[in-house]
Amino acid sequence: MKALIQRVSEASVEVGGERVSEIGNGLLILLGITHDDGPADVEKLARKIPALRIFEDEQGLMNKSVVDIRGSVIVVSQFTLYADTRKGNRPSFVDAARPEQAEPLYEELVRQLRQTLGDSRVGTGVFGAEMKVRLLNDGPVTVELRTDA
Repeated sequence: MKALIQRVSEASVEVGGERVSEIGNGLLILLGITHDDGPADVEKLARKIPALRIFEDEQGLMNKSVVDIRGSVIVVSQFTLYADTRKGNRPSFVDAARPEQAEPLYEELVRQLRQTLGDSRVGTGVFGAEMKVRLLNDGPVTVELRTDA
């Protein structure tokens, strides 16, 4: 499992011209799921993401987490994180899990993050939908978390 995490001042997701999620300070999480991923991978990310210290403290050091700043998160499914571009110019997505495997894992991560942060502080995209994601990257700070060995 891969999570591309961006520290944001604001972020939103639109589907079909309708805004489905919107946050201020917090994290935009693009989530990629592969065939070998399972509940243990979800649990790793659900523990790591809220504790990840990438927000600045009073001295300007990255010592605060999204929990510490009382920030919010948006989780967006992003199968293209598993694009294979080693051959040719058209990416292959064979490493990305099929929707029937990926969607329950995505939903479980969202559920666990809501349990930790609260329902109102965790937004989502719409799994499998064509989405417009807007963000104001703060820093910029972008971190990749992976659950593979």
